[in-house]
Amino acid sequence: MFDANNANIIRLVILANVSFAMTFILNNFLTYGFGFPGPLTILSLTGLYNAASTSGIDLGLSALQLGFYGLALYYVFSWVERRSKADDVKYLDFMNSYIIAACFWVVLLIGLVDIVISFMRVHDFHSYMFSDSISNMLNQPKSRGIFIHLPVIALGFLVAVRMRHISFVWLALMVVIAEMIIVIARFVFSYEQTFMGDLVRFWYAALFLFASAQTLVEEGHVRVDVLYAGFDKKKKNKVNMIGAVALGIPLCWAVMICGIGTKNSIINSPMLNFETSMSGYGMYVKYLMAAFLLVFAIT
Repeated sequence: MFDANNANIIRLVILANVSFAMTFILNNFLTYGFGFPGPLTILSLTGLYNAASTSGIDLGLSALQLGFYGLALYYVFSWVERRSKADDVKYLDFMNSYIIAACFWVVLLIGLVDIVISFMRVHDFHSYMFSDSISNMLNQPKSRGIFIHLPVIALGFLVAVRMRHISFVWLALMVVIAEMIIVIARFVFSYEQTFMGDLVRFWYAALFLFASAQTLVEEGHVRVDVLYAGFDKKKKNKVNMIGAVALGIPLCWAVMICGIGTKNSIINSPMLNFETSMSGYGMYVKYLMAAFLLVFAIT
């Protein structure tokens, strides 16, 4: 049996894990996206870390980044002191649901917008519809990512504020419709383009990785064991807690550390370079698919 102190310790561990994960991601964007020195640079004063630059500005920014972890920890302690376990559940459920809903709308909107742009590029419609500067912008992965994808991403997060409760059945339906269009276009009209397959892969990857968190919350994932079904609710909760601590949390941190630990990590590198597929006329969304792993880890 857990007493109140043990229960609060568990709450501290869980909430600190979530807060540190968000802080880790925030510092990653600041370091590799905006040129901040990183939270470890300040440790160069102790000789524990060899920093590339130890200027006053860099040390100050590094101290700020390191301080984010302190603020996160302070917030966790104050939250546990003032709030109940029911508040923890509501907060984590809201945050997780919002992130998933926002990402759902992002991939849906970007898929629709980018496939239209790719279609225009294949048939050179964009050169007749827009000026040369806009046409060149649409041809460049980085420009399209900054001026087209980022505003659409912001729109997706705004839509999720009002439409947070979504069903991934709709995204699965969109995947089926996209596949059906490919079949009809290819075998009836003899028309096939690379971006058509890119859209299916883009949406299917989001469906698989984003829905994983939802299935865990709603107990909708497939279990292969024969013991769990016979447990009462209390034993099931204990098994889920042990599984989350022993397997879930280490896996998610492994994905984050390996994915965004350095500038050339498997998630950072594609995103920073706006990586695209080898086909020049496909959709420019490959770098976003790398970010799906990060969404999978934090949700």
